[in-house]
Amino acid sequence: MSPSILTIIVFCLVYLWLILSRHHRAKALWIGIAALFALPPLLNLAPVLSPLDLFVRNQAGSWASINWNVMGIFCGTLIVAEAFIYSGVPTWCADILIAKSPSVGWAILAVCAFASAISAVAENVATVLIVAPIAMELARKLKVSAVPFIIGVAISSNLQGTATLIGDPPSMILAADYQLNFLDFFYLHGRPSIFFAVQVGAVAGFFVLWLMFRRYRQPVVRLEPHKPRSWFPTIVSVAMVAGLALASWVDADFVWFGAAVCLTAALVSWVWMVGRDRENAVKILKCYDWSTTFFLAGVFLLVYAMTKTGVIAGAARWIAALTGSNALGAFLLVVAFSVVVSAVVDNVPYLAAMLPLVSAVGAGMGLAETNMVLPFGLLVGACLGGNITPIGASANIVAYGLLLQSEPDSISFLTFVKIGLPFTLAAVAAAGAFLWLTWM
Repeated sequence: MSPSILTIIVFCLVYLWLILSRHHRAKALWIGIAALFALPPLLNLAPVLSPLDLFVRNQAGSWASINWNVMGIFCGTLIVAEAFIYSGVPTWCADILIAKSPSVGWAILAVCAFASAISAVAENVATVLIVAPIAMELARKLKVSAVPFIIGVAISSNLQGTATLIGDPPSMILAADYQLNFLDFFYLHGRPSIFFAVQVGAVAGFFVLWLMFRRYRQPVVRLEPHKPRSWFPTIVSVAMVAGLALASWVDADFVWFGAAVCLTAALVSWVWMVGRDRENAVKILKCYDWSTTFFLAGVFLLVYAMTKTGVIAGAARWIAALTGSNALGAFLLVVAFSVVVSAVVDNVPYLAAMLPLVSAVGAGMGLAETNMVLPFGLLVGACLGGNITPIGASANIVAYGLLLQSEPDSISFLTFVKIGLPFTLAAVAAAGAFLWLTWM
């Protein structure tokens, strides 16, 4: 047995667990990593991982295994988002949007659009928890099912999380691999970047939602807007985004500055929370998502092991042999395969494993290093593909759980697919077409 075979076996076993179970994901991942530390010496194999690999840097100077800059961005953003939710500003904005809508159908579309806007700078699950109660209250007063409304909120939040560096972990992983800063998600190498591809996909996806919601022509039930507790967390959030926009001038190698900005914003937000509401400040720390944090770090390390042992390079050669020099064929294969896989598999480990692979495929086809058509296609397929089913993304799982509690007889796996599938196909097709026309 070679180190690469051992790595493939461990990777497949871990991935099988991630597919079959939604529990103990981080533990399963780190058990696999521990096996890659411990088994090679026992089997008289060359080492796969060592403690030094936790902090290894590549020739360009950026993190090669665990990207600690991304980890800092992720950890800091979670705290800032919690303070933003506590401030009441998101709920107030949603209430205003509903009040200005001409009908219930347009009100729900406005709430879905608002959910997508929040998710560009806040974690998707948190976004669903902010917006879902508003949609449920509106449906209750109208005496209609909340099912299509809550599903619309969930898939809308997943959509825009792809558009910015801080919207979702897959975007952070892409930024780490290609050393992209916050502004690179808008304009990169002289071309419109992934943000605009997502907006094109959003237009197509929201057209599908409009077709579904246009039958709700009832007048809007006027909800009394909830007054915000404070605007301070909003100011901190805006300052954090502005700081991230400066990263390319301060930290061109994407090594430390983003983490410093987000962790500083998190500290300021939490200190403010302590002064404002000590009980909620303590609750934020107690309920912090350590599982996802360790899961993200483990994904970085496991993919590094795959790269280090040559598994990624071998898979890239196989795909290159399958598609030849046909860049369009490779692009369509990457996008379509990502959509299918992400419908049932968590997109974080999938995207982390596939990014080095598509980079190698692009290089083998002679695509320039600056050509992002395959990586961006992978990101669009992996993130938007999760909208097909209720188990394809964490936000969907949360929304599905809320509906099981409130309307267990009205929600099913197929009910979700009937809305998620057409939304996803429209959004992916439009975004993919934009990427191909822009980057090729």
